[in-house]
Amino acid sequence: MSTQIKITHTFNAPRELVFKAFTESEHLKNWWGPKGWTFEVSKSDFRRGGVFHYSQKPADGNVMWVKFVYSEIIAPEKIVYTSFFSDEEGNTVRAPFNANWPMETLNTITFIEDEGKTTLTMIVVPVSPTEEEIKTFEDSKEMAQAGYSGTFDQLDEYLAKILTV
Repeated sequence: MSTQIKITHTFNAPRELVFKAFTESEHLKNWWGPKGWTFEVSKSDFRRGGVFHYSQKPADGNVMWVKFVYSEIIAPEKIVYTSFFSDEEGNTVRAPFNANWPMETLNTITFIEDEGKTTLTMIVVPVSPTEEEIKTFEDSKEMAQAGYSGTFDQLDEYLAKILTV
């Protein structure tokens, strides 16, 4: 499918640790989301059918809520979940930054280890998008890739810190 965002990033850390950083809220709170934003976990139930619900807030803006529902977990190789913006109670809402952003995206993350380094590949695909949502998604690819790259750079920094402890 051409309507996708694909990000690949290699971490200088073993796969088990990178996987834990993605699945345990005590790790996630240290690196997930845009740089300088506050991040709060409301619910973290990492299992098939489980929910991860969190808020993130820029220093000069309004809080945004996001919810993941996990559909496949193969530790420490793969995580598949749907993601959507929500309200504080977890009800699906339109993205606060663009009313034409897809209501839901399917996210597939794979973790491949090679000689102590882990290559993560993340593919994000809109679920049942309208034509307008596809256009918005396509127009936002570079912005989204830059956002994920910045977030993964924060994970690089976090992993370097905890590996030296």
